[in-house]
Amino acid sequence: MANPVRWVARTAVRSSAWKRTSKWIRGAEKWNLLEDEYDGSFVKAEVVVYFGDRNSKFYQLEQWIPVLEELHKEHRVVIVVRKGSALTSVLETTHLPVVFKRKFDPLQTFYHANDFKLALYVNNGMTNFQSLSFAPMVHVHVNHGESDKLSMVSNQAKAYDKVFIAGEAAVERHRRALIDFDESQLVRVGRPQLDIERPLELEPSSARTIMYAPTWEGENDANNYTSVDRFGPQIVEAALRIPGARLIYKPHPRVETSKDPDVVEANARILDLIEAANVSIANETQQHQVLMQGDILGMFDTVDLLITDISSVGLDFLYLHPDKPLVLTDRRSDTESLNAEAPISRAAPLINDESIGSVESLLKEMLMRDSSAEIRHDLRRHYFGDGKPGSSTVLFTEAVSRLIADRTAALQSYHTESVNAEADDE
Repeated sequence: MANPVRWVARTAVRSSAWKRTSKWIRGAEKWNLLEDEYDGSFVKAEVVVYFGDRNSKFYQLEQWIPVLEELHKEHRVVIVVRKGSALTSVLETTHLPVVFKRKFDPLQTFYHANDFKLALYVNNGMTNFQSLSFAPMVHVHVNHGESDKLSMVSNQAKAYDKVFIAGEAAVERHRRALIDFDESQLVRVGRPQLDIERPLELEPSSARTIMYAPTWEGENDANNYTSVDRFGPQIVEAALRIPGARLIYKPHPRVETSKDPDVVEANARILDLIEAANVSIANETQQHQVLMQGDILGMFDTVDLLITDISSVGLDFLYLHPDKPLVLTDRRSDTESLNAEAPISRAAPLINDESIGSVESLLKEMLMRDSSAEIRHDLRRHYFGDGKPGSSTVLFTEAVSRLIADRTAALQSYHTESVNAEADDE
């Protein structure tokens, strides 16, 4: 008879439970080593850029990286991440100093051991409040874009010392959405992410280029602005029928990974339509394209007409190319409400339940005769101010410098070391 102790041990190590435990132990050891390597012992910086989320939301930080690299020339910057997947993405994207702090206590120890003056936050992640508990820094929310989505304004804005916004439209957005909010917290800085020169990511073509760039379905119905499931295939079919035009399908990155069955089905239909249309086009420069990844801002120079939903994409296009025609979608077919909530919709034809059947003629008309250019220029000023590309970076850097100077002066008479925050590191 086999040794019963040996038999039990062998059975245990072969079990799925042990394999999962062993994998967890090896993973924990890996992250411990990375935390030791990126512990920030020799970081000398004034500005902390805090990012507490996983890699799935890294796009929120990624668009700020070029701006932060410019800021680093004036005020030294360090990026603080809390998740291993985010650490990997940051290291692949920038040479800025990076610190990895998975738990609350090491984060606070790191803050207390340094002389940071200001922290920037690109979203409202849950762990932001662990960082906000450190009083000596001035905490600034910069968000990850300029958009008329409901998610752009949160009551959490009250937790930050300052909130950097693009322009007057954002002031009105906060005024509509929040009660007892101090508007003096809002600081206009334009859209510095759009000032960065980007390599061309979409090759020019002799064909006129129509881009369809829908957003994803959001976290809930109130924040669902996508047109993919409502109008996507019909929009694509209409664009594919326009002679001498090529279609670029560039959805939000989260459309590709959507779990919504209607979005999944519509997206698959769109891909099939584009593949079938390309069969009869021999010239590769005139073929339609599907671009699930890549920097959309580096594609705009080649685009002649943009179709998009209520999101930052339309406003970015407005900032960079107010002379180019823009078409928006309205999945709720409520023009009055959309005009009130998203002023940009007043300067663009809308695709909704009533107009979806005439999209082809609408696009042809927009390519031949653009009648909304003047109002687009007016709305560009409303959203971003009067500055030309380049001015936002100046406003952003000046605002950071001013806040650092003010906080440095205030810290001369600051002596408390107390922290009142609860950690949830389990």
